[in-house]
Amino acid sequence: MIFDKLENLRQYDIVSDKILEFLFNIDENTPNGRYEIDETSYANIEEYNTKAPEICYFEAHQKYIDIQMLLKGEERLDFRSINGLTEKEEYNEERDIIFFNEQDSAGSIKLSDSYFALLLPHDAHRPQMNINNHSQSVKKVVVKVSVN
Repeated sequence: MIFDKLENLRQYDIVSDKILEFLFNIDENTPNGRYEIDETSYANIEEYNTKAPEICYFEAHQKYIDIQMLLKGEERLDFRSINGLTEKEEYNEERDIIFFNEQDSAGSIKLSDSYFALLLPHDAHRPQMNINNHSQSVKKVVVKVSVN
């Protein structure tokens, strides 16, 4: 997992010029929905309320790398390796997602509008969690970059 300031996103080779252009030209007023970026990447923008950690589960993806960033609000994201985790639900190939039972993490970050998290297929992550036990409305962009 990579956690860094948005201004440093250009330093990562995995991030194409089209992804950079997309991310640097959206804000909290960009409509929710799916955006095709190029032949190997797309983005989803959505709004939701953050949740209590005990009802959030670690997840991972096999086909895509995630770049997650908040456009409005803040949320906690926990991370850990997928090694040793037990499946809560079988891998859903259509949605490219698997959920895990474990709740303990290797660490936590606070996502906001000036930071991003880049999550590889071996990075289990538990997003959408409250900060300081307070639910808040957030707007988030998740860019999906194909690993192939």
